Amino acid sequence: MAFLGNFINFAPSKSLITNNLNGLMNTRQLTLFVVTMMVSLASAQTITGKYEIPKVPDWAKNAVFYQIYPQTFCDSDGDGIGDIQGIISKLDYVKSLGVDAIWFNPFFDSPFHDAGYDIRDYYKIAPRYGTNEDARQLFEEAHKRGMHVIFDYVISYTAIDHPWFVASQQQTPNKYSNYYIWTETNWVDPPMEFAGQFVKGYGQRNGQFMRNFYWCQPALNFGFANPDPDQKWQLPTDHPDVMAMREDLKNVLRFWMDMGADGFRADMAGALVKTSRVRGNEQFYNTNENETKLFWREIRQLLEKEYPQGFMVAEWSYPADALDNCFHVDFFHWFNGYNDLFQKESWRILNGVSEGHSYFDAEGKGDIRAFLKSYMNQYKKTVGKGYISLPLGNHDNARLGNKRSDKDLEIIYAFGFTMPGVPFLYYGNEIGMRQLPKDWPQVEGAYQPRNGARTPMQWTAGKNLGFSSGDASKLYLPVDPSPDAPNVEAQEKNPNSLLNKTRQLIALRHSEPALANYAEFVPVYPKADEERANVYPFVYARAAGKDVVLVMLNPKAEASDATFNVNVQFKKTKLLAGDTFKIDHNKKTGDMTIHMPATSYAIVKLQDVK
Repeated sequence: MAFLGNFINFAPSKSLITNNLNGLMNTRQLTLFVVTMMVSLASAQTITGKYEIPKVPDWAKNAVFYQIYPQTFCDSDGDGIGDIQGIISKLDYVKSLGVDAIWFNPFFDSPFHDAGYDIRDYYKIAPRYGTNEDARQLFEEAHKRGMHVIFDYVISYTAIDHPWFVASQQQTPNKYSNYYIWTETNWVDPPMEFAGQFVKGYGQRNGQFMRNFYWCQPALNFGFANPDPDQKWQLPTDHPDVMAMREDLKNVLRFWMDMGADGFRADMAGALVKTSRVRGNEQFYNTNENETKLFWREIRQLLEKEYPQGFMVAEWSYPADALDNCFHVDFFHWFNGYNDLFQKESWRILNGVSEGHSYFDAEGKGDIRAFLKSYMNQYKKTVGKGYISLPLGNHDNARLGNKRSDKDLEIIYAFGFTMPGVPFLYYGNEIGMRQLPKDWPQVEGAYQPRNGARTPMQWTAGKNLGFSSGDASKLYLPVDPSPDAPNVEAQEKNPNSLLNKTRQLIALRHSEPALANYAEFVPVYPKADEERANVYPFVYARAAGKDVVLVMLNPKAEASDATFNVNVQFKKTKLLAGDTFKIDHNKKTGDMTIHMPATSYAIVKLQDVK
């Protein structure tokens, strides 16, 4: 269908009415349905164009990030593992994407029981990646290209062979005895509330230590928000040893900021201060206590005083808490609404059973309501306080290119780069790298779907897909064995490739004021309180003053219509990106009906807005 530059009068199409009958049987009922539908449409979604820029570093106000997994991005020395010099060699490529900043997964010294998230030395780059001087060069080279760099600040736990823990597990009291959470004996189990959270029989100390995730990741002791007086091992947050540990962690931050880092992403940001009232993993995401927030506020104050351009990103998934004078950004992905968008297939891979349907799957059986409900709840609470991030993939989830075509992915990226907040693009997703087989062995603690999403970057069609000159048997993880595995070199040559479409979407985000990280967001169709399931397409407005953009997404492999009303008066439209479609406009009522082709999207600017 051709996109209509001039609007025509609107009348509900037969197909629109038929698709919503839901079993209506007679003329009277049909008449009532049409009247009701028209009345409901008369209630316009209100677009104000008002916005508030959160208090963030200047460079981050409208930033787009690229996530790099160090061990699988680029191998410069042929040992099969990516390294810092390999990353430096690809910085021009990263810059060409149009991104403003890079987030690196941990590159610190580690025994690698959890792919580097178990840190053994906070002050040392892992030898597999290079040296501290290599890291300094990385920061400098990124800055030369106008990009900023944040690192992974993993402080809720350490490696089990970190010197602090080695000292802590000694029976003789010392400076580090209380840097971790230990019970007073091995033989009396902790309260039932902590069942499964403690490891016994390790080291010389007569006690059990609390883990944070894997058994080999002992939890650092930020104290208890409400220590049980009958449990002497539960220290208060102001205990001198707890305060000393916190100061040591602040010095770690200063070290890397002084070296050239521009901020950090805090792993498991909500898992610091514990509470004696826990069930399962609730202490990791404790929103009922303020003590964890108080610590992060201290860190925020430290940055604002000593490193005013320092940027803080949280893996918390409770934006209302994370952005409460704490972080600048929170990853909002550990909630069902995120899975409902595009991660249901991940759970099929992980669990072997269906967890439902994703909204951005071509089958068109997804439901946007859970996402909208959760997202709007947090969005309204955080406007002007900070940014919500809906990452476009990461190292913990299956790749978005899991049984999806490049067109499917383009629609997802149209969503990701037009939503408010800070976009994070996972390496390789810009070329459509695929989730690889579920029967691969675990590598450094990475189980499915994690290991299948951490495979080497695909640069060329040559040996090891351009990732490494080494023998294939030495690679950290195998490369995609498919003969049609996507690669950067091939997609660079194709102006319509997913890589170049991604670049165009990022450029569009930077060029349109209405698509800025802080611009207003208004769900248009379906509304946030929609009662129906499986509604397609998804339409929303972004606005900054009189700059208004409508984003229309139809990932469904069938044509879909939407009828809605917005309060904005305008004369014409401009298609900024996406596919041609048909739009009907009733100037008298303001109602619009859009007719979206199968598997399509459109980003449309409203022009001559009054």
